[in-house]
Amino acid sequence: MLAVPGPALRPRGPMAAFRRWKEQRLARADESRKGSVDEAIAGLVQLLNGQERFCTTSSCAGRLLLAQAPAPGFSGYEVQKKNCSWLMVTHQICAKEDVMTALQKATGDTVFKFEPFILHVQCQELQDAQLLHSVAIDSGFRNSGITVGRRGKIMMAVRSTHCLEVPLSHMGKLMVTEEYVDFLVQIANRKMEENMKRIDRFYNCLQLALKTELSMSNSPHEMIQKTNSVYTHRRKRKPDKEPGMCTSSDNKEESETEDDPETNLNFFC
Repeated sequence: MLAVPGPALRPRGPMAAFRRWKEQRLARADESRKGSVDEAIAGLVQLLNGQERFCTTSSCAGRLLLAQAPAPGFSGYEVQKKNCSWLMVTHQICAKEDVMTALQKATGDTVFKFEPFILHVQCQELQDAQLLHSVAIDSGFRNSGITVGRRGKIMMAVRSTHCLEVPLSHMGKLMVTEEYVDFLVQIANRKMEENMKRIDRFYNCLQLALKTELSMSNSPHEMIQKTNSVYTHRRKRKPDKEPGMCTSSDNKEESETEDDPETNLNFFC
């Protein structure tokens, strides 16, 4: 006679293990410098974590910052994140005066940076990561990717390429003119505005994809026929594109033409 497990027994298997891990992960304290999720992406993070198969592990809505490297200075004009100090940081657009005021506190080598939105999501199954990847690419985050660990850990990273990083001072001495600082701030602000549009587009596209998948799940035959179209991104040229539309991104503007792959996965606000 087979024993029927009672309701008190905990379910087993990969899905149950993922749920238990997710509960533990979300119960942990936020270890970022800010200590909380950025307001601009709070709704997006909540939407993802509201799905059983997704769990966000790190995120940043995008930021403008003036970072100062510790002695002896730069290593290839890159400020090391763990040891640098932030003289200024904002998740909104900024003014030239904000940067100039922060530069007055500089005693070492400083760099002005724009870092776009980044999000890491652990996924229960590979097809879940493929769904997010398709949405990310269609929303303009063309440096997004999926990694699968040796133990089967599936991670989806939403990333963009329109970064900005410019050295401004050396040993506390400003190496550029105030006019050039103003020029950089204008460029960085345009990148931030575009960044926010892409976040909104990603949120809207994700909502649509989840609703579409839910309706398709009620029709197994239709699900089989449309699997490739849901999980596989195909580039399409669109002559007209409205903000927030869920279409493939072929934006040829200046911010996307630069070859600046963002490979650092340890990105926290």
